[in-house]
Amino acid sequence: MERKATNAQEHGLLEARLFKFLKDLKTHNDREWFTEHKSRFETEARDPFLRFIGEFGGPLSGVSRHFIADPRPSGGSMFRIYRDTRFAKDKTPYKTHLAAHFPHRSVSAGGVHGPGFYLHLEPGGSFAGGGLWHPDPDTLLKVRQAIVAKAKAWKTLRTSGLEIEGEALKRVPQGFDAAHPCAEDLKLKDFYITCSFTDAQVLAPDFLEQVAGACQSAAPLVRFLCKALDLPW
Repeated sequence: MERKATNAQEHGLLEARLFKFLKDLKTHNDREWFTEHKSRFETEARDPFLRFIGEFGGPLSGVSRHFIADPRPSGGSMFRIYRDTRFAKDKTPYKTHLAAHFPHRSVSAGGVHGPGFYLHLEPGGSFAGGGLWHPDPDTLLKVRQAIVAKAKAWKTLRTSGLEIEGEALKRVPQGFDAAHPCAEDLKLKDFYITCSFTDAQVLAPDFLEQVAGACQSAAPLVRFLCKALDLPW
């Protein structure tokens, strides 16, 4: 038991074979190859990632106890590896990354389109963060109204060094003052921040803490969004 604990400390919760599988999947992105190598997906990628999600519940509760890290293989935090190709030009059947969403406990909080935290693992392109992505019109309106009503708090958040990302309109939306001090942010359609990780960082023993740190950095934004939507923080 002591040796196993030492190995976990030395190697971290995730191993290089996870990235190796994802690279191989990118090269052989077809159903025949995946079916033949499904056991590799489960043992080298899916199961280690689910264990990571399970372990992340503790650190996540330190950011806010109202967000969930659900390690179930289906219906939990981990997104499916299968792509929805119905309306996509890219018809490859599988995602070449692993991702997890840590949503608000409120059942009406919007799921993946509600305020939450996110983790994305991809060779050479891993990141974590939090915020609001592609919210429905009613949610987006409430956030914009909160920015106007709490302009001082929003400007304090914006001047704290947070780089908010996301798509934006070209003009201030109808019903809002184009001369408002926060007019540029009223154009936003998404509100999130991210922190990038190298492959070496993902495989490091302290990656759990690094992801928690990324979520902690995003917490002021997610807190504002929750308050705008009358969700507990």
